Amino acid sequence: MQAEDYKYMYELEDHFWWFAGMRTIAGALLDQYCSANCNRRILDAGCGTGSNLLWLQRYAGDGEIYGIDLNFDALQMSRQRGPKRLVQASVTDLPFADSSFDLMTSFDVLVQLPTSGADEHAMREMYRVLKPGGIAFVRAAALEWLRSGHDEALGSQKRYRLSELSSRLEHHGLVVLRATYANSLLLPAAAFRRLILKKFGLADSGSDVKPLPRWLGPLNTTMRAILQVEAGWLKTTRFNLPAGVSAICVVRKPEH
Repeated sequence: MQAEDYKYMYELEDHFWWFAGMRTIAGALLDQYCSANCNRRILDAGCGTGSNLLWLQRYAGDGEIYGIDLNFDALQMSRQRGPKRLVQASVTDLPFADSSFDLMTSFDVLVQLPTSGADEHAMREMYRVLKPGGIAFVRAAALEWLRSGHDEALGSQKRYRLSELSSRLEHHGLVVLRATYANSLLLPAAAFRRLILKKFGLADSGSDVKPLPRWLGPLNTTMRAILQVEAGWLKTTRFNLPAGVSAICVVRKPEH
């Protein structure tokens, strides 16, 4: 990611439809496995500019929340939001002892690891630092055929099939509790924008995560509402979505 992308992220994380809507989906899934009346030690592995660190407080109780990121500027922006337990480090080599955390999150980080096999290293580290019985929430960009200039701008190295993501996590000893695609209702629109409009130069070829023109302001509310519909579906049913822009797995480290 470029410096401009982190700047946009810092400015948009609290209210932009994608960030806000995907947090609602994350909550709908995590609430089923993480009750609110519990103190937890939490790690956001790849915390970016920090908005999710504040959101994760809902699961921490009186526990501590840590954030790590490899980008120094992103960590500085996180500090401006208030969190102090921040470390500059890679998700492939976490600077924490074994069995340190009750809950761990990975929001669109695995797809950005640049070296071959790095995502496997990150999954092994995830298993190592989770306490027995600990929960991890893993989200990744989905469906390789959606690759576009958006991925190139953000430095995304790959996009996962849901079956691939879940099987890799299982291979490293984690038990998959829930596996679903997300941002599904907007998949046709995303495909149209990235594969047709951008291809023919009818839309900005860079990242999609940037402020909307003022005249498109109401679209932010509409698209956020669409993701809230998905969140409601995932929270109230056990059915998983069959396709989407993101792949999500909620996993647990076995007790023994």
